[in-house]
Amino acid sequence: MSDTPTSHTPAGDLPLAGRKPEDMPGHWLLARLGKRVLRPGGRALTEQLLDDARLAGAQVVELAPGLGKTAVSILGRSPAGYIGVEADPAAVSLTAQAVGSRGRVVEGDAAATGLDDASADAVIGEAMLTMQSDRAKAAIVAEAHRVLRAGGRYAIHELALNPDTLGDDEKTEIRKSLARSIKVNARPLTEQEWRKLFTDNGFTIEKVAFAPMALLEPRRVIADEGVPRTLRFVANVVRNPKARKRILGMRATFSKYRDNLAAIELVAVKDAA
Repeated sequence: MSDTPTSHTPAGDLPLAGRKPEDMPGHWLLARLGKRVLRPGGRALTEQLLDDARLAGAQVVELAPGLGKTAVSILGRSPAGYIGVEADPAAVSLTAQAVGSRGRVVEGDAAATGLDDASADAVIGEAMLTMQSDRAKAAIVAEAHRVLRAGGRYAIHELALNPDTLGDDEKTEIRKSLARSIKVNARPLTEQEWRKLFTDNGFTIEKVAFAPMALLEPRRVIADEGVPRTLRFVANVVRNPKARKRILGMRATFSKYRDNLAAIELVAVKDAA
């Protein structure tokens, strides 16, 4: 992704910047330390997702755009229009800076956007459904269905559990470990469960793809951030012992469950009425 105005945003301007490192949600801690690509499958899976969503000439809605990195990539694909829906006021400001006059960003709930029925051709969401309860996941997918025109695409980049045959106790253990590590109540689903979430809400699955969940692995960090920004990120981690402890803890959790965690791309099409 190309650099955006958010690339040099002071840490004090980030959401939850006043929180202590030991208490912050993992994704905002990483952002505070200078990491800008916060998706489980990295920049490569995001770019693939946006290509598969066919955004040229489309009216695009992005749910929970966060720092605005994906918004810039969306706009680089010549959509007819862009609207970001973000619940966090500070993140609204960050994405608005990245988007400028090429779209608009509104403060709102992904499950109740306030957008018109059948007003979008594509809805994009990354690393946000995973953080929702089962009920909230369904509400957000139903809202995307309402906002999309028939034939519109809902494309997500989220965290998945592998394999589909994982038992309930194993799923619970992984989810609890993730929640303790990243300070967010993460509830990733298996591929089968992700598929069912969408088909139960009026979508047909068009594509599913996977990438390794390697968010904090050195090769992935360099690929996502580039060498200069990676060096700044590492230096920030080294200088902050409490943040370093959190980062190492998150990385240890990801490594422990590497065989059961993956990034998933799913593109679903709204069925005709």
